Amino acid sequence: MNYFILTYIVYLLISIALTVWVARVLFSNGRIFLVDIFHGNTLLADSVNKLLVVGFYLINVGYISLVLKETGVIADARVLIEVLSRKIGTIILILGAMHFLNLTIFFKLRSRAQQTGSQPHNQ
Repeated sequence: MNYFILTYIVYLLISIALTVWVARVLFSNGRIFLVDIFHGNTLLADSVNKLLVVGFYLINVGYISLVLKETGVIADARVLIEVLSRKIGTIILILGAMHFLNLTIFFKLRSRAQQTGSQPHNQ
């Protein structure tokens, strides 16, 4: 098997596994924020949570696919490890950034929901 094929297979397996793991963590822990944001409306919170996870998968798997191609020479195992390190490191940084972006959005939405929820309603 040539080193390019091996690099692609390992890269895809690790990157997709990491994406699935982060998505599951966001899905299970993000639900609590969304239920709070939507004032206990669990059906709406669950629906939004699922849509957010689908978007997360689409963005990340799309990026993983876009950067799959390697144009350099992979002549030996050392270069293979270096290429995988660069590619997987980039994916980890992007997953981390998306995780913090999701957290920031959740906290802002929660803060806004608490502000509007604490104001008296005019009738």
